[in-house]
Order: sequence, then C-alpha cells, then structure tokens
Amino acid sequence: MKVGIVMGSKSDYPVVERTEKILKDFGVEFETRIISAHRTPSAAMEFSSKAEENGIEVIIAAAGKAAHLGGVLAAFTPLPVIGLPVKSSTLTGLDSLLSIVQMPKGVPVATVAIDGAENAGILAVQILSLKYPELREKMKAYKKQMEEDVLRTDAEFQKK
Repeated sequence: MKVGIVMGSKSDYPVVERTEKILKDFGVEFETRIISAHRTPSAAMEFSSKAEENGIEVIIAAAGKAAHLGGVLAAFTPLPVIGLPVKSSTLTGLDSLLSIVQMPKGVPVATVAIDGAENAGILAVQILSLKYPELREKMKAYKKQMEEDVLRTDAEFQKK
C-alpha cells in the first residue's frame, strides 16, 4: 500500500508534513514529491500517468493559490486523488479550496479543508482500507481512541 503525495511548492511542506505523520502512524508507505502543475506540467503528467504502475494507490495533491495540481494529476490517472488546499497569503486559502472543488464532470478530486492535512491522510487510509482489512481495523481503533479522548476531556472538564 502506497500513497503518492505531491505538493506544488516546497513552501507547502509544513502542511504536508502533517499528512505524512498520519500515514506513518497507520503504517502506510508514501512518496512525497514537489511537482508544479504550472511550472512542470510534463512532470505532473509523467508522475500521474505512471503512478499506478509505480505501486501508488491513492494520490494526495497539496497546492495553494490557483491549486490546479489535483485536477491535472486526476486527468492522467484512474486512481483516487485527494485535494489538499493550502492556505496562501492572498485569500487565506479560499482561492485554493475553490480551485480544487470546481472540477469538471469526469475528473473528480475529493477535497478536504484548507490546511486539512490530517484529514487528507485519514481519507487516504480509509480508501486503502477497502483493500487492506488491517487498515480498517486500525481506523476503527483510531476512531475509538478519538471518542475516548473526548469523553475523558469532558469528564475532566465537568470536575471543574
């Protein structure tokens, strides 16, 4: 099981790093690349069109501003693509979010929240869990732990 993470710029890495942590926590292999949809379109096409044969099963595309990366990658692969809009200084990430979610019919890109790096990783794990039952069990345990953490916090809060 392998996820391809592509970011449009090195400046996106502080966000992408949080996605990598989630994948590591679940034991999912990943490959992280810097490929620009606008400055290196041939490299984007090459990566995406060969992703499946390179063992990648889900792609996460992190991009800011015009954020066309996810759509460009989705155009060249049958694999699921998750768009991760990165907050930019221009419109605080709204530009990125709108660019990613406005995909034409036939070229879907699942999209998480602006800077929603953890959810991009979790969604990738959930997609992979359809094929890998061990990931589904880890996801169930993860969700149970989240529930227990909130209940514990609530109980501590109520003691105040």
